[in-house]
Amino acid sequence: MTAVLQNHSVPPRRSLRIRWRRGLAWASLPLILVAWMVLATRVPSYVLPQPWEVLREAGRWWQDGSLPKHLGASLLRELSGFSLAAVLALGLGAAMGLSQGFRVFMGPVNSLFMSIPPIAWTPLIILFLGLSDVSMVAVIVMAAVFPMAITVQEGVQSIQGGEVRAARTLGASRQQLLRHVYLPACLPFVTAALRIGFSQAWRALVAAEMIGASKGIGWMVSTGGQIGNSSQVLLGISLIGLIAWLTESLVFRRLEKRYSHWRGQ
Repeated sequence: MTAVLQNHSVPPRRSLRIRWRRGLAWASLPLILVAWMVLATRVPSYVLPQPWEVLREAGRWWQDGSLPKHLGASLLRELSGFSLAAVLALGLGAAMGLSQGFRVFMGPVNSLFMSIPPIAWTPLIILFLGLSDVSMVAVIVMAAVFPMAITVQEGVQSIQGGEVRAARTLGASRQQLLRHVYLPACLPFVTAALRIGFSQAWRALVAAEMIGASKGIGWMVSTGGQIGNSSQVLLGISLIGLIAWLTESLVFRRLEKRYSHWRGQ
C-alpha cells in the first residue's frame, strides 16, 4: 500500500514548481497595490485616492446596505444571462458541429454578431425592452452565446468519425458513445467555452449597467464619475476585477485543469 502511494505522489521538483508558480500569481497583487499607492502620492487625491480611502468608501456603502444591493443585482443578472446563454450555446454549438449545412448557414450570423460589440446593441435593446433587468440579461446573452457556441462546435468537430465507427463496431450503445467518445472529446471545449462566455458576459453587463441601469456595479462606476467621486469609481472597478479574478481562479481554471487531459481521448 505504501509503495502504491509513493508511486502516485507528486515528484519533489514538480511540487516546488507548482508552489513557485502559485507564489508568483499571488505576488502580482501586492505589486499592483504598491504601484497604486506610489502613483497616488504623485497625483491629487480627487483623481487617484489611496487604497485605504477606497476601503473607507466600501465601508460606508456596506453600512448603509447599498453595496450588497448593487453587488447582488449585478451577480443575479450575470448568472441569469450567462446560464441562458450557456444553454443556447450548447445546443447551437452541437448543431453546428454535427451538421455541415447548418454550420454554413450560421457562418455569416456568427461573423456578424462576433464583430459587433455587445454594448452597441444596448440602446436598441433598451428601446425594445425598457430599463429593466430583462434588458441587461438580453445584452449578456448577445455577448456570450456566439463565442461559446463556436467553441462547442470546435469540440464536436474534433471527434473523429473513425473513433465513433470503432466504438460501434465494438458494440457500444448510444449511452456508451456519449460517455466514452463524445463527452471526453467535447468536455474540455465546453469548459473553455464557459470560461470565455463568463468573461464576455461580465464585461457586457458592466458596460450595459453604465448606460441603462439604476443599480449594479456598472451604475456605481458611472454615477461615481458623474459626481466626481473617484473613490466610488475605483471601488466599482476593484469589485469588477475581484469578482472576475475569483471566478477565473476558483471555478474555471479548476474545471479546465480537471478535464483538459480528456482532450483527444
